[in-house]
Amino acid sequence: MMNMNKIVSNVTNARNFAKKKHAGQLRKNGKTTTFSHLKDVVKNLKKMKVTDDDIICAGWLHDTIEDTDTDFDSIKDRFGKNVADIVVSVTKDNRLPKKQKEVKYVNDLRTSNSKAKLVKIADILANVNDAPNAGRNARWEKQQFIKKSKYWSYVSRVKPGKLAELTWAKNEWKKLQMKYSS
Repeated sequence: MMNMNKIVSNVTNARNFAKKKHAGQLRKNGKTTTFSHLKDVVKNLKKMKVTDDDIICAGWLHDTIEDTDTDFDSIKDRFGKNVADIVVSVTKDNRLPKKQKEVKYVNDLRTSNSKAKLVKIADILANVNDAPNAGRNARWEKQQFIKKSKYWSYVSRVKPGKLAELTWAKNEWKKLQMKYSS
C-alpha cells in the first residue's frame, strides 16, 4: 500500500522547489510569471485525470533545468530518477546552438515515455492558452500556435493507459485549432 503522506509531500516539495527556483521569473512574454505557468500545467494534468505523483512532480519541475541553475542530478537526488527522466525529456538543451537544440528536442519528445508526453501535452496547452496574455497581436498568437502544433503532433498520439484520460486535452486542442484556423 502506498503512503499518501509521501506522495503529497513529494508533490508539495516539487511545487515549493519550483516556486523557489523560479522566484521573480517572467515568461518570454514579459507578463506571466513562470510559477503561474507551472500552476496551469499542473491544473491541465489534473484535468487529464493524472494522479501519478511522478508526473505531477514533473509538471511542477518541467522548466527548472531549462530556466534555472538546476541540473538533472539535483532533481534526481531530491525527487528520484523517474521524475528527473521525465523532466529531462521535456527540456531543451540550452548548451547547443539553436538549430541543433531544436532537432535534439524534437527527437527527445518523439522518443519520450508516456509520462513525459503527458507533461508536454499539459505544457503545450498552457503555453497556447497563455499566448493572448502577451498583449501582442493575433498574428503573433497564431505563430505561437503553429510552433506548438509541431510538438503536439509528436506527443498527442500517446497511449496513456490508466495514467490519464485525454478527452479534455484533445477537446481543448480542437478549440485552439478552431480559434487559430482563420
